Amino acid sequence: MCPDKFFAVGFSIRVESNQYGLDDTALNGIRLICAKDSDRSFLYSIESHTGYYGEWTHPQYCPSGVLTSFQLRVEPHQGLFGDDTAANNIKFRCSSNPTLEAPGMDFGEYGYWSQECAQGGICGIESKMEEYQSGLDDSSLNDVRFYCCASSQQ
Repeated sequence: MCPDKFFAVGFSIRVESNQYGLDDTALNGIRLICAKDSDRSFLYSIESHTGYYGEWTHPQYCPSGVLTSFQLRVEPHQGLFGDDTAANNIKFRCSSNPTLEAPGMDFGEYGYWSQECAQGGICGIESKMEEYQSGLDDSSLNDVRFYCCASSQQ
């Protein structure tokens, strides 16, 4: 969770690039960058458990405002002999209206937008991870849940 009265104003992802025939994991982690309302002089980053593969991307920030909703790009199960990646990319919408898309992978499709955080913004993260598969098909990050906090109290 972001500290009290802090909200996510930006994010970065850990993504493994295309492995061209080897085991792809795609999205391995999401990091939120929190700030106190409109004051960005002190930034605080949070993340839940992340996978082992890939590099962190450069952070992206809302030009103003906070992150209020998201859209996750997910590849469905690929069958017994397919290469599963699960979550591949993410988009966030800012309270000031711009949409930010991470430079993730393009397997699968984007789902629906999440419900908008009313009277506040995203302030916490929880991720669903697949354990390391010891040489078998790894998918890493499978799902994510974000928490909303109201501006008046957290």
